[in-house]
Amino acid sequence: MKTRAARRRMEINLDELDGILDRSTTAPLSKAESQKLKAALHALADRFVHNRSTEKTKAVLPGRRPEASSPATEPPGNDKVAAACGHGRNGAAAFTDAIRVSIPHATLQPGHACPECGQGKVYRQKVPATSLRIVGQAPFQTTVFEMERLRCNACGQVFTAAAAEAAAGEKYDVTAIAMIALLKYGTGVPFKRLERLESQLVMPLPAATQWELVAAAAKLLWHVLEELIRQAAQGSILHNDDTSMRVLRITREAGDNRTGIFTSGIVALVGAQDEAAILSEAKTPRRIALFFTGTKHAGENIADVLKWRARELPAPIQMCDALARNAPKPAGVRTLLANCLAHGRRQIVEVADNFPEECRYVLETLGGVYHNDALAREQQLSAEERLRFHQQHSKPLMQELHRWMNEQFNEHKVEPNSALGKAFSYLLNHWPKLTLFLSQPGAPLDNNIVERSLKKAILNRRNALFYKTLNGAHTGDLFMSLIHTCELNSANPFHYLTELLRHAKELKQRSSAWMPWNYREALARLPRAA
Repeated sequence: MKTRAARRRMEINLDELDGILDRSTTAPLSKAESQKLKAALHALADRFVHNRSTEKTKAVLPGRRPEASSPATEPPGNDKVAAACGHGRNGAAAFTDAIRVSIPHATLQPGHACPECGQGKVYRQKVPATSLRIVGQAPFQTTVFEMERLRCNACGQVFTAAAAEAAAGEKYDVTAIAMIALLKYGTGVPFKRLERLESQLVMPLPAATQWELVAAAAKLLWHVLEELIRQAAQGSILHNDDTSMRVLRITREAGDNRTGIFTSGIVALVGAQDEAAILSEAKTPRRIALFFTGTKHAGENIADVLKWRARELPAPIQMCDALARNAPKPAGVRTLLANCLAHGRRQIVEVADNFPEECRYVLETLGGVYHNDALAREQQLSAEERLRFHQQHSKPLMQELHRWMNEQFNEHKVEPNSALGKAFSYLLNHWPKLTLFLSQPGAPLDNNIVERSLKKAILNRRNALFYKTLNGAHTGDLFMSLIHTCELNSANPFHYLTELLRHAKELKQRSSAWMPWNYREALARLPRAA
């Protein structure tokens, strides 16, 4: 079965198109020639549309029928969709860490008579009027303290002015180190690129110096990473996956024949039983992101993390794709393994151009399941309530999809060795793990949360290309873990890294009090300087 675009390409001859274009400059085109040229333009458009940036059904199969929805509640109306579409600018409420200056009214105070009507009295509004002022500045600011020096012309003694109080402390403030780490490991700006930027701003900061600063800072923060790993091991749901990485110099153990190097990402959900609770406004549990770079696969790294798990806790739900290297190794580690439904869906998306009708049915069925999951989040259902909701509304959809795919094979409507047959086989072969959300409270549908997390490692790989040594890779893992955990818990990563470096001694005493979700409480308990 060929797509419309493929048929158009078969009918187009480049020499014939050249002739049509040449004639168009001297005489009007005939109807047949116009149609031929139009078909060529449509084929070109189809080629560009094929490189889509989204896998939504409306992008994969334009002109689709309405997606299946839950009989319980209809999808949000157009008013909600319109409200979500904005101009991209943010109001004053979005700048939570901004400096705020209160400006009282020049002539009026609460209780004064109204100057307009003269009868009532004015009172203070709960929400003040706001005006934003945003200024630009370099990532770092340098202050040169020039202490006056006086020399005796008789004895030669030199007298130097005492240094200002502001000049006390280290040459590189902890705020500068935190900014370097955030730019490099949080936003993917390589050290060399940052060096070039600072040189343009006449504030030279060599790449080697930047590395020395973050490497020294990493040694102070290992206690925090170890505590993150310990707490992540207690999570009820753990997502894991990996991506390839480059390390130029790596020492392998004797007998290690592996050639690949990977960065594994693990996102643990601690303090909640399901993702519906995680995304609801009423309950915000801890989400911990961990990164590990080396020769180990994601399954081995998650097994290392789970060694810290309390024995009395039940086996956690582990969400990953169906690759064997993502399963925990050694096999003695107990998890309830769930496979990513989005990966199975992607198999269908990849062949949708060649099998549009069959793929439309699968995508719309899965769309109904995701719609039901969105409703569960909106209604803030508990893990048990969400399970019953999916069993009532999503289980019939999945059962019918399973029956339909088997029917395609049994009635020889789909060739098992075709691209569509392989996509169906992937779903059928992993069906119990793909549908764990229908039998286990709290089981997620997909592994998207850790795939989004791995974009941090991918961003660094694209911009910096490689790590020089494993030590550099482990430093990157530490800072990416801290920064992304802050982002997942709505904490300011720059402020967090700054305070960790300022209170490095306190971290060793009780690192559990310096997590992204509770470090401000630890700061409040510290004695105030006189």
